[in-house]
Amino acid sequence: MITASIVLYNTDIIQLRDIINSYAPNSDRLLYLIDNSEKILDITKLKMDLTYIRYIFNNKNLGYGAAHNIGLREAVKLGSVYHLVLNPDLKFEPVVLDELKSFMDSNDDVVYLLPKIVYPDGKLQYLCKLLPSPFDLFLRRFLPRWKILQKYNDRYTLKHSGYDRIINPPCLSGCFMFLRMDTIKKRNIFFDECFFMYLEDFDIIRRLHRYGKTVFYPYVTVVHDHAQESYRSMKMLLLHIHSVIKYFNKYGWFFDKERKLMNSNILSEINNLF
Repeated sequence: MITASIVLYNTDIIQLRDIINSYAPNSDRLLYLIDNSEKILDITKLKMDLTYIRYIFNNKNLGYGAAHNIGLREAVKLGSVYHLVLNPDLKFEPVVLDELKSFMDSNDDVVYLLPKIVYPDGKLQYLCKLLPSPFDLFLRRFLPRWKILQKYNDRYTLKHSGYDRIINPPCLSGCFMFLRMDTIKKRNIFFDECFFMYLEDFDIIRRLHRYGKTVFYPYVTVVHDHAQESYRSMKMLLLHIHSVIKYFNKYGWFFDKERKLMNSNILSEINNLF
């Protein structure tokens, strides 16, 4: 069985319908809608079969990771083989999941998988990364257009890999997370709920990377209408900064042996591809 969770917060009903149609819930694909909104959602407005959809209303905003942990723990109870953590602003063909499942079935050492992600206009999103240093995150947030630093940013996002082959980065986006539940259960790896929003994906993928491959799989495509809210909202920016501080307090600001080792490994892997 595959399960999935989508966290809602005043989510547009049309957008929600699109991602549900992409996931295509059925007897082998149960879907959890975890609602952090202030008001309960009348899911009958979706105007679709709700048989394999479970709606959970939290009556408060628990945070992104904490809400997805509800779905992950339900997946553990059900004995799900794989679990997807999905953003509500995604679109993809349902057959995408069949190919990703087939790859995971054939590669037991893969604990996490991210497909190729593009913007609605088809432009590639560069979501494979090195584990960040404080400078990496400062550069991307506050100096993204400085051409003199572009080469440095390109290295951070592993652009030299070509994004056209399978690689094993230690840091990937959490917008579409295909997770092996056996690893989640055995290693007790869930989202760290100290991160209310932002960097919770960097944190959990880093921990998963200790026990298996966290793979970028470029042979299927998912559309992500990425809003980058922290670039437009002061509140979101402050949340982002708060999470950055927590992340580096947890792993180390300037002295992080694990970051150095994992980054060295992926850079060597990419260099050996050419």
